[in-house]
Amino acid sequence: MSVHVRVVGTGLIGTSLGIALCRAGFRVTLSDPSPTAARLARDLGAGEIADASTDDPDLVVVAAPPDVAADVVVESLGRWPEAVVTDVASVKGSVAHAVRDGGGDLARYVGSHPMAGRERSGAGAARGDLFDGRAWVVVPTGTSRPDAVGLVRQAATAVGAAVSVMGAAEHDAAVAVVSHVPQVAASLVAGRLRDVSDPAVALAGQGLRDVTRIAGSDPRLWTQILAGNAAAVRDVLTALRADLDEVIGALDQLADGDSRGALEVVNRTVGHGNVGVARIPGKHGAAPTAYETVVVVVPDTPGALGRLFTEMGEAGVNLEDLHLEHGLGQPFGLAEVAVVPGAVEKLLAALEARGWRVHD
Repeated sequence: MSVHVRVVGTGLIGTSLGIALCRAGFRVTLSDPSPTAARLARDLGAGEIADASTDDPDLVVVAAPPDVAADVVVESLGRWPEAVVTDVASVKGSVAHAVRDGGGDLARYVGSHPMAGRERSGAGAARGDLFDGRAWVVVPTGTSRPDAVGLVRQAATAVGAAVSVMGAAEHDAAVAVVSHVPQVAASLVAGRLRDVSDPAVALAGQGLRDVTRIAGSDPRLWTQILAGNAAAVRDVLTALRADLDEVIGALDQLADGDSRGALEVVNRTVGHGNVGVARIPGKHGAAPTAYETVVVVVPDTPGALGRLFTEMGEAGVNLEDLHLEHGLGQPFGLAEVAVVPGAVEKLLAALEARGWRVHD
């Protein structure tokens, strides 16, 4: 008999999870305070809408907003006394404490957090491959049953995620650095654009796009996330403020014509960034690999980018990463194609022979 999973909350994560679990052979039923949202999730292939005949889940996944997740977990533990209950909120300590304080059965509760998402929210943005290759942290309480932890791991693994196990405090400190502070930083940088002139914004290149990509996220959701992990995020931002103050002091010196010691601060700051970037996991979660970039001028016409990929494959060169930057006021884009260093000369020769404008 297949595992029956009840997904409570059919937004982006809940609907994506339902689609992925259905594809993996799980039996999925759906519930949401909004009947329209639940019906949309059903129509997208995330499962069937729950009714009285389906009130026997093995696993309940609470995909509710962070500020109500604990209440829904406690309610679910009480409603289904045989079921394992997990939640997918991006903060874990505050949820676990609230579940305990609310009288929830911590033996059947296992927190979890899929490190996946999109700038868009809601069921309409759901994808069945949202969790493929993404980290999924399973966060047991001190009294979670081993079989309960195993069931949550089984579901996360089934949807293609890379599962790890952490304690709540370790998890919250980690996501403050790798997820929550980057959101704040992107929002702050993007916020500086509000009063910049149109001609100045028109100069924006790929660097600004990279830094601000996640600044389009849902403000209401992120207000809840940051409130739930306030202490850990505050600690990281406080350290970041100290670094920023040091850079500002160095720039004050340089603006006044005094470079003594200031250039070292600037150089060290950028250098530390290099070290940090090098620690970010590379392809398939392996150690980072140093790639070379070949820039290809791609006409802004249907099929041009696909032709580039096809001809790279015909040349026997694997695409490792890609950034696409549109030319300012021009009918072409710049495809920054990342390849292993040994393939650069081969790729340049092959593309030039096929008429592409390229440079390394």
